[in-house]
Amino acid sequence: MKNKWIAGLLVVLAAPASAQLYSLTKEQLIELTSQYTGERFADGRPKVADNLIARARGLSAEEVWGVLPGRNFRNQYADGFQVLHPGKKMVGRAFTAQFMPLRPDLDAVVTGKAKARGIDRWNNQAALDLLQPGDVLVVDLFGKVDGGTIVGDNLFYYVLTTTKGGGMVVDGAIRDLEGIAEMDMPAYFRGSHPSAIAGVTLTGVNIPVRIGNVTVMPGDLVVGDREGIYFIPPALVTQVVDRADEIHIHDEWTRKKFDEGKYKSSEIYSTPRDPGLKKEYDEYLKKRLEELRKK
Repeated sequence: MKNKWIAGLLVVLAAPASAQLYSLTKEQLIELTSQYTGERFADGRPKVADNLIARARGLSAEEVWGVLPGRNFRNQYADGFQVLHPGKKMVGRAFTAQFMPLRPDLDAVVTGKAKARGIDRWNNQAALDLLQPGDVLVVDLFGKVDGGTIVGDNLFYYVLTTTKGGGMVVDGAIRDLEGIAEMDMPAYFRGSHPSAIAGVTLTGVNIPVRIGNVTVMPGDLVVGDREGIYFIPPALVTQVVDRADEIHIHDEWTRKKFDEGKYKSSEIYSTPRDPGLKKEYDEYLKKRLEELRKK
């Protein structure tokens, strides 16, 4: 049974000719993300709703942190990247790609299977051609910089137009940074280098990948800001954004009270000491949540 499972992970023998060679079957991807019960892409990848993506644009890393560790998801945050546009929030659905250092015997098998299915080149572009609107391209290139350049400016532009500005996270590098810097799409990468991608083999598309200390699943909601990147399991997205609404309203009310100049910080933050103020806050929270939910 174990060998059968591994074979299914690596080679989708019964898949149509247009399918990825190295991926999960639809059934396996659904099984691995079974806690998510919402809409999915045709291949089984979770498709977090557009309205939740819109709400997630207001999230901060601290707000995400306020939910995930309590649900025992403690390894969902990655940082240490160069950030292309620090002031631009990145939010979208994870589309994953995995590369490994080139090994000729493995590469020969991969290339042969790709050609048998009518794919002339099983490379970085083979993965890019599968992107969908709203995707964030998440690439495990094992930190490689020289020869680890997933895109240059032309392919970056392709990702921008295909994903409608979704974004990119590369545990590797990009090239043509001068040209890329002018394009309005968020991107996170370990470095930049003038070399073309080389010395690697594309070993997986829309499979679990490792970015830093995070295991990223296809369909995770990716939220990036100037600090770093969170990868939110699809099943927890609604809970995270609902909790964020409460935090936003709490901060809004707290600052209103500070503006009045009547209270010390300890009297208001983080919880009002006075029962009357606590009652006022609870009523304010209920009213503002109702307003937000209507929107």
